[in-house]
Amino acid sequence: MSTSSDYGLWSLVLVNSLIFIVFAFSFARPRTTRDWRSFGAYSAFIVALFTEMYGFPLTIYLLSGWLSSRFPGVDWLSHDAGHLLEMLFGWEANPHFGPFHLLSTAFIVAGFWLLAKSWPVLYAAQCAHRVADSGPYARIRHPQYVGFVLIMFGFLLQWPTLITVLMFPVLLVVYARLARREEQDALAAFGEAYRAYMASTPAFVPRRAR
Repeated sequence: MSTSSDYGLWSLVLVNSLIFIVFAFSFARPRTTRDWRSFGAYSAFIVALFTEMYGFPLTIYLLSGWLSSRFPGVDWLSHDAGHLLEMLFGWEANPHFGPFHLLSTAFIVAGFWLLAKSWPVLYAAQCAHRVADSGPYARIRHPQYVGFVLIMFGFLLQWPTLITVLMFPVLLVVYARLARREEQDALAAFGEAYRAYMASTPAFVPRRAR
């Protein structure tokens, strides 16, 4: 792609945002107000990401002076230069095959896999009015939130921007608060059954298998 066409591609912003938002929606299936809040936070992150990836490179623009002086041989208005971690660490080949990009793909795939595996378990448990404690829920209490975080962290590795870097810790706090509220509702609904589940199952990070 030529430098003049690397950004300002708002149709790609729209298409890519819709793809990843609709794809996540098909797995997460938000139903409650809390579900929509968590999904809305993820959607805002995705829109901000693709706006800088294809629309306007705000991060590159704000850091252009420092980047140009530190790395004079890089065309910072090219699309490939937007893979900042590969550029900053001197990856000279195609950045799409760089270590950070490949690692980001692994995180994104893992996040969508976790969403896909979690939703049927949660849906079946809600229909039967019982605690969801099988599948991914047998290892952690909030696999859907962890799935969203994995996806966002993967994109952060692939295309870090000032806005998404600032948004990410805020979204972690948002998801942690949503998880606590969700647990209070579950305790009210299931009582000792959910209390026992909490005692045996970690919230976000699975224990090492014995």
